[in-house]
This record gives sequence, C-alpha cells and structure tokens, in this order.
Amino acid sequence: MRKVLLSTVFATLTIISFGQQDPQFTNWMFDRLSFNPAVAGVECQHCLSAFYRDQWDGFDRDPKTALFNYNGDIGKNIGIGASFLKDNLGQERNTAFRLSGSYRFALSGGSFVNAGLSIGSYAKKLGNDWIPIDAGDPVIPNNETSQGTIDLGLGVMIHKPGVYYAGISATHINAPELGDLSIQIVRHYYFMGGYNFTLGSGDQIRTNILAKTPFSVSIFDINVNYLYQNMLWGGLSYRPGDAIAPMLGFQKQFAPVQSRTSVRQSSIMLGYSYDMTTSEIKTYSAGSHEIFLTYCFKFTDIPVRARHGNPRFL
Repeated sequence: MRKVLLSTVFATLTIISFGQQDPQFTNWMFDRLSFNPAVAGVECQHCLSAFYRDQWDGFDRDPKTALFNYNGDIGKNIGIGASFLKDNLGQERNTAFRLSGSYRFALSGGSFVNAGLSIGSYAKKLGNDWIPIDAGDPVIPNNETSQGTIDLGLGVMIHKPGVYYAGISATHINAPELGDLSIQIVRHYYFMGGYNFTLGSGDQIRTNILAKTPFSVSIFDINVNYLYQNMLWGGLSYRPGDAIAPMLGFQKQFAPVQSRTSVRQSSIMLGYSYDMTTSEIKTYSAGSHEIFLTYCFKFTDIPVRARHGNPRFL
C-alpha cells in the first residue's frame, strides 16, 4: 500500500511539474541570474556560483537540482552571464543553458536600472520505467524520449547597491511546445524585491521576497536574515503551504592583491539551508537540503603616474 501511495504522489508531482517546469531554490536571493537576466553584471564584478538542492529527502528518485552561474561586468555599463541547470525528478530529466546580457542605466541618488535578455536551450527527457495510474494512458511514453528547444527570457531590475532591489522577469517567453513529449513549456513570471536595514553596529537585517507563477499556480518565498560583522549570517525563509527553511552562511573578503598595473579584490560565500516540509507529504519527506558556493573577483587598474627625470642622473 505504501509503494502504491508513493507512486501516486510522484505521478501527481510529475504532472504538476509539466505545468511548473522551473525548479525552485531556497537560496534564490544569492542566485537571481537564472530567472532574471537583468542581474548579469549587477555587482560590478565577476562571480562564479554553484548550487545543489536535494528535495524531499526520503523519497525514492526525489528531485535533485544542480545550477552553475557566471555573471560579470565587462565595462561600458554592459553585463554578461551564463547559467547551466540540470534537474532530475523521477522519470523526468531537464537540462537548460542560457546566455544573458544586460545594460545598466544610472538614476539619481546612486540607483540604477538594468534591462536584460537571455537566449539558450531547454531539453527534457522522459524515461520508460513508469507505474501508470491508468493503464494505456497515451501521454505516458513506452520508450525513453527526449526533445529540446530554443528558450528565451527577459527581465528588468531597479537597485541601489547594498540597499535595495526590485525586479520583474519572465522565463520561456516563447512558450515552446515539445510535441514528441506532449508537453507545453509555459511562461513563468517572477517578481522579486529586497531591502537591507543597516544597524548602528554595521550589521544588517536583510529582507527578500519572491513571487513566481505560470498563472496556473503561484509560489511565494519570504526571507529574513541577519548579517553579522559582514561575515556570518543566519535567517529563516517561509514558503506558504510548502516549507519553513532555516539557513546559515559565511562570507569573507580577502585582502587585496596588487600587481604593477592593477589590484585584485576577491571574496567567497558559502551557504546552507534546510527545508522543513509543511505540505501533505511531510509524513514521507525528511525535508530538503540545499548548499551553494560563490566566488567573486574584480580587477581595478592602478592609474599611471607621470614621472619627470633629470637628464643629469641618466
């Protein structure tokens, strides 16, 4: 009976995933590029990130997602980015690759507006080891089947570095159809925002909120975390109807390294979160684990100083 119940749950989750293709991350506020191309280059440095999520631990073939990001500022108000995503859920395998570009417009008061566009590929593979609820369902493949398509996205973001940000974006704006799999890739819309409250001690209370929807279902993420001495942070995220997630992390700014022509500044960030499931599957799920690592760097040119020599000492 337990096996039948779990198979039914996973069949239901897979059907839902056909309408909600984009995976979720609890540490989304340290990503943002994968769903909003306007984030490319927004930190005015080069950053490499890796995320890994093990969702609903305890289930057989539970969802596992890996994400790799690069984003950087190449000058002249232009930012570039790249994202690679691999998501496994039961019989379903999703792979996405996107290249992003953004342009930054300066506003008064130290704020900026970034507008971005992404283009890439999206591929889905379905296995053949199914336990169908209705035998002979034509939508369920008899053989392993895969198909790919072009994928487009766009986004806009207004921000003041270290203070606030707000953005709106859409993924899969071309809404491609995977006819061989009987799957329609639907548009997903994201609305995000955040504000940092700086205390007298220099510590920060950071707030973040994300709403994502394909209009068939909506998901909200609310987060508050405390940054201590610009080094350690801890906080809590809440996803109504799904999970409560405590999180913690560490970040470090390394000492600058100077050469003859430039100064290199770099930093590292490491974070972990644990989702405590609050939905109907909490009896079977041991929760979700997520970890990420980010390394950022930038080079600042040293101005060339004019020197005057005395020919008497040549």
